[in-house]
Amino acid sequence: MANIRILSREDVIRVTEMQPIIDCVEEVYRQKSDGQTVVWPTTFYEFDPGHADMDIKSGYLPQAKLYGHKTVSWFEANQDRGLPDLTGLIAVYSAETGLPIGILDASYITGIRTGAAGAIGARYLARADSQNLVLVGSGSQALFQIAAMKTLFPGLRKITVVNVRTPDHAARFTAALPQMLADQFGLDLAGVALASSGDLETALSDADIVVTVTPSKTPLVRKDWVRPGTHLSCMGADMAGKQEVESALLAGARIFVDDLEHCISAGEIEIPLKQGVISQGDIVGEIGDLILGKVPGRQREDEITVYDSTGMALLDIAAAKAALALAEEKSLGTVVTL
Repeated sequence: MANIRILSREDVIRVTEMQPIIDCVEEVYRQKSDGQTVVWPTTFYEFDPGHADMDIKSGYLPQAKLYGHKTVSWFEANQDRGLPDLTGLIAVYSAETGLPIGILDASYITGIRTGAAGAIGARYLARADSQNLVLVGSGSQALFQIAAMKTLFPGLRKITVVNVRTPDHAARFTAALPQMLADQFGLDLAGVALASSGDLETALSDADIVVTVTPSKTPLVRKDWVRPGTHLSCMGADMAGKQEVESALLAGARIFVDDLEHCISAGEIEIPLKQGVISQGDIVGEIGDLILGKVPGRQREDEITVYDSTGMALLDIAAAKAALALAEEKSLGTVVTL
């Protein structure tokens, strides 16, 4: 018999805040760098290539005595159906008994921990004077990336949202952005210039930080469009064949990853490695190594830095456990006995 707490998306939102999630993600990165985590292989399937897919990620956190898995589906057409395009569930288990602890809606936790990851990459690799953020993509992840960046970079002065396929979607999102950030994260965009565009080349001309969050299998960001000193957090290429950044851009860039093995097989570095444009020796290290000071980060002000994050279930499990603990304190969710 096991008592399981089930949290809806609304429950998760009530017990989840950006700064604690950023701290949680950083701690998992540290543990991974110290060899205190286990990441299991990912299962991925495309129902409609480039438009509908699902993946199952899982892992083990020995220090927390937890393991678990996440199943997430992305269906692009849901935007036109009035449905969320990213949905899924997280299951958390005790590593002491094997009994399930909780089941949570995965969409919000996936969004907020991915946003945190992208901003952490920028925290450790972007120039200290960075003020202009360009977000490539205006889907479900866009709000979380901007919220996390504004949390860690309160001095941002310009945010441009680019959607090269449907600029109107970027325009609608940008118009609603100030209210969404205020309502969901308590963030104020006063003093920040907002823009939307379908012209990525122009948008990148004065970018300090670029975050890519698209499912593209064709490079969108070209080397010649990115100015020296730019940092890129590449978050969309999380499965084999996806690529958002031109391979040539990675040649000569200072590259970090979240999980080396997974990024080699399914991250932004996958295709450049297969093409021979870069080698595994060009990967400086994992982000946890950088956080712990095992490897140096940015070396020059004019250096292009890249953080390739495919995402790890470890982050979902840790964030989910924190949400479950707070939900228990507040008597939120539904408890069922199996």
